[in-house]
Amino acid sequence: MTEKDSAGETLTERQFMQLFVQHEPVLRVVARSMLTDWMAVDDVLQEAGVTMWEKIDQLENVDGFLPWARVIVRLKCHSAINSARRRRLVLSEEAIKLLAVEIDSIDRERYETNLTALQGCLQKLSPQQRELVLAAYRDGVEVQDIAARIGKSANALYKQLGRLRGKLSDCVELTVKTGAPGGGLAR
Repeated sequence: MTEKDSAGETLTERQFMQLFVQHEPVLRVVARSMLTDWMAVDDVLQEAGVTMWEKIDQLENVDGFLPWARVIVRLKCHSAINSARRRRLVLSEEAIKLLAVEIDSIDRERYETNLTALQGCLQKLSPQQRELVLAAYRDGVEVQDIAARIGKSANALYKQLGRLRGKLSDCVELTVKTGAPGGGLAR
């Protein structure tokens, strides 16, 4: 199975894989913005990759790969969300649509810049603060469980996490704006 690229030449499986790998970080951001489970993100990207290859004849040219791939990833995310919804509570359709619209504005360079800044800012937190923030994003971990483990109320922990997220957000913004690693995160 092959497709024509923008020059009218046949798109091979190898060329398809190169395009997929090139755009995978952006596709991962799209999936992560819609899904709360890291494993589900990996599963969706695998399923989307298979679907893209199966439907490669629908791709009009190489230049349209990323928008086409984003649509497929979003559809796979919606399918995963519907499956998860049958098992437990997930984000509302409206929230998912808003996130999807927002994520369209993020390009790969901005994503990588922000990720690098976030990693630097996380390192500026105390080890306890960093562990607390990271624990809140681990799969299957509820804030209530973390709160019980550290002897705080869930409400107090939500407030502390909100303050830490605010610090990280300010730090990332300053880091991106100034180009200084780790911004000006005050402990």
